[in-house]
Amino acid sequence: MKQKDVLFMTQAAMIAAVYVALTYVFAAISFGEVQLRIAEALTILPMFTPAAVPGLFVGCLIGNILGGAVLPDIICGSLATLIGAVFTWKLRTRSPFLGCLPPILANIIVVPFVLKYAYGTNLPIPWMMLTVGLGEVLGCGVLGCVLYYALKNHKEAIFHTKQFEMAA
Repeated sequence: MKQKDVLFMTQAAMIAAVYVALTYVFAAISFGEVQLRIAEALTILPMFTPAAVPGLFVGCLIGNILGGAVLPDIICGSLATLIGAVFTWKLRTRSPFLGCLPPILANIIVVPFVLKYAYGTNLPIPWMMLTVGLGEVLGCGVLGCVLYYALKNHKEAIFHTKQFEMAA
């Protein structure tokens, strides 16, 4: 196994573990019609490393399972995170503000329908799009940008991005 493969898997596993831990610790505010999932700040990490894409997906999947989510939420919520992560990776050369948009939009579109049809929530879809959207703007947008600027000047030391660039 090549060193870059080990690095990729290790980074993905660490990102997944941190996502799960944050979701579990903040479970009281991570689920429901009005939610602020602190772990969503990590959705900015594809701006630094491609390993964040599977890491976020697996982290969300495990976080939803441990959080007691129903199967449609486990699947659809995790896929929304995956879609957001893929598009954040594709926008990585742009600004972090643009990189925050894919996970925000993916969750605004997917989560309200999951809440309505998987959990039987009686609130209108547009209202849940607003409440989920506000939580996503705070989690992905605000906390994600704070995380981005905290890591930006240290990305080589933390993520070893030159190895991924040379392999690409």
